[in-house]
Amino acid sequence: KNEFVYHFCVFLCSIIKNHTNMNITERFLKYVSFTTTSDENTNMTPSTPGQMIFAKYLVDELKSIGLTEVDVDKNGYIMATLPSNTKKEVPTIGFIAHMDTSPDMSGKNPKPRIVANYDGNDILLNEEKGIVLETAKYPEILLYIGQDIVVTDGNTLLGADDKAGLAEIVSAMEYLVAHPEIKHGKIRVGFTPDEEIGQGADHFDVEKFGAEWAYTMDGGEIGELEFENFNAASAKVTFKGVNVHPGYARHKMLNSMRVAHQFASMIPRHETPEHTEGYEGFFHLTNMEGTVEKSSLSYIIRDHDRDRFERRKKEFAHLVNKINSEFGEGTATLELRDQYYNMREKIEPVMHIIDLAFNAMTDVGVTPKVKPIRGGTDGSRLSYMGLPCPNIFAGGHNFHGRFEFVPVQSMKKAMQVIVKIAESVTID
Repeated sequence: KNEFVYHFCVFLCSIIKNHTNMNITERFLKYVSFTTTSDENTNMTPSTPGQMIFAKYLVDELKSIGLTEVDVDKNGYIMATLPSNTKKEVPTIGFIAHMDTSPDMSGKNPKPRIVANYDGNDILLNEEKGIVLETAKYPEILLYIGQDIVVTDGNTLLGADDKAGLAEIVSAMEYLVAHPEIKHGKIRVGFTPDEEIGQGADHFDVEKFGAEWAYTMDGGEIGELEFENFNAASAKVTFKGVNVHPGYARHKMLNSMRVAHQFASMIPRHETPEHTEGYEGFFHLTNMEGTVEKSSLSYIIRDHDRDRFERRKKEFAHLVNKINSEFGEGTATLELRDQYYNMREKIEPVMHIIDLAFNAMTDVGVTPKVKPIRGGTDGSRLSYMGLPCPNIFAGGHNFHGRFEFVPVQSMKKAMQVIVKIAESVTID
């Protein structure tokens, strides 16, 4: 009987420890163990079952650390509340992160390890396969000499995008619960699925969330503070061909793959991701499929400037028309869909929320780096849905690939920024 009680107590303690008293590193390593790769082809929300499994774990954890109004809906969206502990009338603010990882590379069964007190040399990720994180190719890692770096074995991505953001938010909420002397207003927490496939805000209930503004913890290197992002569209061009026996194809065959190749060569070669930076936009070929009779090219179109963005879409349609003029109407068909817009338009009227984050970073010893996002974030769509939502660093680098890494100290600083923002709202 006593042995049973002992083992039951050990089991119960292990459950409690899973959710409480974890430091931010332990929490992050636990989170990346969940496989949450999203998939745009399933037509479901969340798009993969692993995200809902992870969501249920997070719901239990949020309850265990003392948050209230914790729930997950049928689409995998989590919302929770840290109640106000001040008598002052202060705005309700929110912190948001996404649970999925990019389908660009496998996130299944990652094997993370911590390179303690990084010495500034190349990091051998996988001796068997010769995978090395080289400082010559990724010099930004030299910014973190002497710090503790989380990497993988090179077979998968790490998942710091955005499980670092999740760990930072949960750790900050746990810290605020444990330190009631830090006064704060009502804080709402939101975790979303499917951000990596552009669907993270599809079913987000802004009214239910009930915050005056929020921050996504989904940026890159330490200090990033972003309220500008790309205007974004997706484009798919389908090419119709005619197949004839190649021995008798003269003046009869139309090889759709060759037509698709001609179209791709018409895209300005220097307006691609590998040739652009800063505020420069691009056309990016993301997928190609083909046979003689039918081929397709999938692109994303990006630009920070709305007028240039619209011109890029018109240019794309113009190139499709040129193909049809040469090979016959209906040879090429275009599917063009806007995905999201630059949040700057919605943030500029409430720039005090940027000032608040900027000052919070400064207060905890982080140098703010205000820069445009060369990508998208749930915050851009949420801003257009009525929830102004700039983006704060989560600390990771080289997202979506085998060389992804995150410094532990950057995650700790991000957590401190969250705590300081919560506190500063009551002071202001």
